[in-house]
Amino acid sequence: MSKRQDALDYHSSGRKGKIEVISTKPCATSRDLSLAYSPGVAEPCLEIEKNPDMAYEYTAKGNLVAVVSNGTAVLGLGDIGALAGKPVMEGKGILFKRFADVDVFDIELNTKDSDEIIRTVKILEPTFGGINLEDIKGPECFYIEEELQKIMNIPVFHDDQHGTAIIANAGLLNALELTGKKMDQIKIVVNGTGAAGVACANMALTLGANPENLICCDTKGVIYKGRTEGMNLYKERLANDTPARTLEEAMVGADVFFGVSAKDAVTADMVRSMAKDPVIFAMANPDPEITPPDAKAVRDDVIVGTGRSDYANQVNNVLCFPFLFRGALDTHASAINAEMKMAACMALAELAKQDVPDSVRKAYGNIPLSFGREYLIPKPFDPRVLLHVAPAVAQAAMDSGVARRPIENMEKYRESLEALQGRSKEIMRQLINKAKANPKRVVFPEGEEDKILRAAQILLDEGIAIPILLGDRAEIEARIAALNLDLGNITIIDPMNSPDSDRYTDALFALRQRKGVTLAEAKRLVRKNRNYFGSMMVNYGDADALVSGLNHHYPDTIRPALEIIGKQDGLSKVHGLYMMVFKKEVVFFADATVTIEPSAEELAETAILAANKARTFEVEPRVAMLSFSNFGSAEHPLSLNVKRATALVKERAPDLIIEGEIQANVALDPELVAKQFPFSQLKGNANVFIFPDLQSGNISYKLLNKLGGAETVGPILMGMKKPVHVLQRGDDVTDIVNMAAVAVVDAQEALG
Repeated sequence: MSKRQDALDYHSSGRKGKIEVISTKPCATSRDLSLAYSPGVAEPCLEIEKNPDMAYEYTAKGNLVAVVSNGTAVLGLGDIGALAGKPVMEGKGILFKRFADVDVFDIELNTKDSDEIIRTVKILEPTFGGINLEDIKGPECFYIEEELQKIMNIPVFHDDQHGTAIIANAGLLNALELTGKKMDQIKIVVNGTGAAGVACANMALTLGANPENLICCDTKGVIYKGRTEGMNLYKERLANDTPARTLEEAMVGADVFFGVSAKDAVTADMVRSMAKDPVIFAMANPDPEITPPDAKAVRDDVIVGTGRSDYANQVNNVLCFPFLFRGALDTHASAINAEMKMAACMALAELAKQDVPDSVRKAYGNIPLSFGREYLIPKPFDPRVLLHVAPAVAQAAMDSGVARRPIENMEKYRESLEALQGRSKEIMRQLINKAKANPKRVVFPEGEEDKILRAAQILLDEGIAIPILLGDRAEIEARIAALNLDLGNITIIDPMNSPDSDRYTDALFALRQRKGVTLAEAKRLVRKNRNYFGSMMVNYGDADALVSGLNHHYPDTIRPALEIIGKQDGLSKVHGLYMMVFKKEVVFFADATVTIEPSAEELAETAILAANKARTFEVEPRVAMLSFSNFGSAEHPLSLNVKRATALVKERAPDLIIEGEIQANVALDPELVAKQFPFSQLKGNANVFIFPDLQSGNISYKLLNKLGGAETVGPILMGMKKPVHVLQRGDDVTDIVNMAAVAVVDAQEALG
């Protein structure tokens, strides 16, 4: 099937187009209807009549943006008209929603009269919290935006101009940092003086570029002082007093090229004529002015960016507009001003210098991503962009006086943005905040692993934990340098030559001498098996928790901890728990990792420990003891085992909401329970599920992870005397950070 047919099928299959409107409030009963419409809707109407600002409280205005276009400059398609441009505007709405949870109505205006567009958009002001102008050709787009900004009291933003300028200049700032050049000393050439080109030039000037060193070109050549052909007000402002008349002449000695023009506009000779370490942002779509391979074939010191995803340094407007509007909407800003645009630019430039999460690397084929010539700009699918750009924009809105609803607690605001990205982020942020209140020492036996080192950087930077790395010091320090991390003050211990090794050897021998461990064996285990050394550290108070297992089998990680630290007194064994995070809820599965065929006693222990752990995550537990039977409907040794376990839990934890034996679907259907099992304690969906054996639990959590889209946090080990948690092979840096936070909170509780 052709790519053309793929695209047509994508837009036409099922419900036509790409968007729909859904209700955010229930409308299933007559009562719901009376509140949603008549007569209940009159109440918010009257409140808004008294105070127009209450529209932000009682309607969707505060999260609603209009994407407005007349279709005169659509992508690389040109003037195709308002109706033909509608698929693009729908797509813009999807990007707003996907990246920043901003709702959009796309509005296509069938007119080329700029004043008619201005009048139409102005009278739409009561509906929207902001206006995104899109795909309107220049120079009309400049006039339309300027006039609307004068007469409207909500943000008006032409993304084709400013989005491109913000991202390209963020990349330029980083390129200059790498090459050691200064903004006020570089020569910049801009080819293409439509919306994006003019905006790129103006932002570079705002950032400190010297106007005398800025040359703009269009299809007729250099825009120089005194030129009359093809000029307008916006080009006049950028005219340069230069003898250059062609792009080829302008490029001689240039440090920077911004291209928003046409395919193949830049030749090899032009690249060859540029200054040392030239920066070329060839942003024409779909084909750049020169491709990165062609530019690099001319010279190896060139830094190249394009608008395409298949090359490094992609200038993609989705890095800007959703997050810029998010910050503007959340402060009820009356405008998007220069200060807010500059804040977005600086935030993007700074983010590119930070360590890139594994989730982003995976989204781009596991290619290496670290600050440098091939990575000047964050990737569009980096979830951190929302958390960096929106707060920066919101702060700039407040500082510049256009915010009508200032954000009082910026840290809480960042957490609310994180929650937009999924329930797991919200849950883990709560736990991380607990950890940060009193960080503990976490030992990592796999101290030379890149992921562990990158996680350690985050743990230190955010104050979540005090990492201790085990391994060869020289190797670890070499990896830290290679990863460009700042871990200068971190504790590194090499068990092979640690002064504590002899003490730990004697202690291990004393613990295990009647378990077949000789003194020589104890010495070997302490020095050569870092899980043993780390477990000894925790056991004797030299560390507060251990996190390991990234490159070890589960039993190899847990065995040393069990032999040295051991399970809590009164427990039959340790147990495993997974937190399963869905879009709107979080549930807990146990045991899916440790006990293969648990007894009733062991199931009861699992249930009580899992319920207690759920409370750690601010979840009030409702426990379902799962079986193929409902309250004796099918008597079998397996179901009877679950029934006995349930009775034990009710005896030992009488205040815990728990039911069993119960089928999984029944545990998630409170109406069915109320009708058929009115005696049940479950009055809502269960959120802690205890599986009758490891096989069913392990299969279930893996199926939900792969087919149900659940994110998993775990396995969380329960029942150890001191905190020990096991990583899984393939865990990424975020998983390691999350598990370390769990370990810190466990240590806080254990130490009191």
